[in-house]
Amino acid sequence: MIWFKEKVKQFYIVTILIVLWQIGSYLNLWNKYIIPYPRDVLNVMFEMIRNGELIKNVSVSIIRVLIGFLISFMLAFPLAVFLGIKKGAHKHLKLILEFLRHVPPLSLIPMLILWFGIGEISKIIIIVLASFFPIFLNVLNGITSCDKKLLEVGDCFGFNSREKFFKIILPNATLDIFIGMKIGFGYSWRAIIGAELIAASSGLGYMILDAQQLSRSDKVIVGILAIGIMGCLTDYLFINKVKVKGGEENSWS
Repeated sequence: MIWFKEKVKQFYIVTILIVLWQIGSYLNLWNKYIIPYPRDVLNVMFEMIRNGELIKNVSVSIIRVLIGFLISFMLAFPLAVFLGIKKGAHKHLKLILEFLRHVPPLSLIPMLILWFGIGEISKIIIIVLASFFPIFLNVLNGITSCDKKLLEVGDCFGFNSREKFFKIILPNATLDIFIGMKIGFGYSWRAIIGAELIAASSGLGYMILDAQQLSRSDKVIVGILAIGIMGCLTDYLFINKVKVKGGEENSWS
């Protein structure tokens, strides 16, 4: 019963918005070329599913997001672990990391096209840059915030540095690692539109841009809904992992 009430709380505002959208469209309060009717959006979505257009573009975007996210994790995790353990090295890299953290990935598109062309590499790099720092910063926080009392217990048991890392520090940082992955995956989905602006011929970003150029606002809304739904589904997987590790659900992270 509690689970049902929680779900109702999450969906009733969405339902109200859809009803208002339908009522406004029925009363012609706005131009349907600017805000299409819900019925038209649904019809276009079912047609795009039927002819395979939506599934093809969603699949391409999922593959790009997964590749970019995995590369980002493979770079961010070991670097954060290294800098968390070797605090002296962190001081040397702190300035350049802070600088890069504040540079929007989209501002690098002209240089990425110049260096890597308009192929898949530029698109993947945009996703990597967008998801790198959320993962890196959360893993670094998890490694460096280990309770000193736990490390003292390790000393009492005669643990060496390697044993303390694998038996105390890493398990203690698991929650932060999952939170960083959750936020990083969300940033990957946010970056997909910018990444697929680079001369793409498929993907949700391409689909939205192509629909905008053809004044097909119904297709634009279908693309936006697809990105939002995919983001929520992947976020849901990480929320469950965070809950298992004793964290609180925070969908805004």
